[in-house]
Amino acid sequence: MSPAARLWKRMRRETVAIRNAVRTAPRRTVVVESVLAGLVLLCSLVPLPLIPPAHPVGVAVIGVWTALLVPARRRYPALTVLGCMPVIAGENVWSTVVVPCVVWSAVRRITPARRAWAAVGASAVGAVLLSIAVQSLSGLPTLPYLLAGAGVAALFILLPALSGMVLGHRRPLKGLLRERNAYLEQTRLLTDEAARMEERARIAAEMHDLLGHRIGLISVHAGALQLAAEREAPPLAPQAELLRTTAGTAMDELRGILGVLRHQSGEDIGERGTRESLSALVEDSRKAGADAELHWNATGATDADARTRQAVHRVTREGLTNALKHAPGAPVRVTFQDEGDTVVVAVVNEAPPLPRPPGDGNRSGLVGLQERINLLGGALHAGPRPEGGFVLSARIPVRPDVLPVYATSPGPVSDGAGSRPPLSTEVLTWPRLLGGGCAALLVLLPTVSATIALLIMAVLD
Repeated sequence: MSPAARLWKRMRRETVAIRNAVRTAPRRTVVVESVLAGLVLLCSLVPLPLIPPAHPVGVAVIGVWTALLVPARRRYPALTVLGCMPVIAGENVWSTVVVPCVVWSAVRRITPARRAWAAVGASAVGAVLLSIAVQSLSGLPTLPYLLAGAGVAALFILLPALSGMVLGHRRPLKGLLRERNAYLEQTRLLTDEAARMEERARIAAEMHDLLGHRIGLISVHAGALQLAAEREAPPLAPQAELLRTTAGTAMDELRGILGVLRHQSGEDIGERGTRESLSALVEDSRKAGADAELHWNATGATDADARTRQAVHRVTREGLTNALKHAPGAPVRVTFQDEGDTVVVAVVNEAPPLPRPPGDGNRSGLVGLQERINLLGGALHAGPRPEGGFVLSARIPVRPDVLPVYATSPGPVSDGAGSRPPLSTEVLTWPRLLGGGCAALLVLLPTVSATIALLIMAVLD
């Protein structure tokens, strides 16, 4: 195959590749590149009727060539840098001022750096030699003209290329640092979580060894007391049975707490939060002497999340316990309302028949409920009623959202203090401003000054 045929085949292959690249490119990129090329073409050709050049055809060709260099810099950056030589040597001043932007953008896409410097050096030297060749058509160039050509090549090719290379090498480094920062943050979160799980496991082991043993002894002695009461004091047998079942319930709840401390998210909570479990809690309160009743306002079985049912169970139990402790003898009403996306559970007790001094509780149970309900995205209300008594109510989503990992990090819950995520990479700070490529942009100041001077000279001429 002849060299001409190979060249023609390669040109056809490149044409097909360019067409496919344009089709697969994002629409925004195609629109932006088309607008930029059109603006460059407009700026290169519109001033020509106002300031007629000596060779209008050649100047127009240079303007069209410069407009084609704008989209070419993405796919052929090295060839684009070399393609700036005729623009520098041509007579179209309005196209020349576009060269620094084209070189600056193209050099950032050339890898490795050695190839980029080779293209920049060849373009600068070629621009000077081509300028000399053009000037030689009308006579031998003088020394000032040679110095001016070298200065233009340095200002419009070398300095923009230097700035573009600095920013081009900074981009992968910035991406690498951002990736490492995300990795370190994730490692810190995992380390903190591992430390918390280890501490929870230690606390769970201590609670199991101490409380589990004591509650087990209470259950055994309560069973013996029940047998003795059935033989010798039958009227006391129900109270002894209640003591034994309460000890068993306490042991089951202790196992549930240990599962939470051990971070067993798949804990089986059984039928807690259902109508049967709430009825059982109300029945236990009745056995303990409370005038309690349950109002279940739901058409059918509530298909709530396990965490929601657990929270409903805890709110009901806490409300009944507080009513027994602080308002003995007062009627207690437990209400469950299914509202579709949310459920509402309320425990309301009236004022006690006999005045009682303020309790000695530290509200730790209510604080724990508040934290639990907040984590589920619900709302808890606890306070006295205007007509007397006390109300404890909670509105809880049926399907709570999953919270991010850092939301469970330790810290004060009241004021939201604690560990905060790092600053976003888009936040502009002085260290980022000074080390974020501004030094590379300072290199372009001589180029900008030369461009302004060149435009002023073109207008004055």
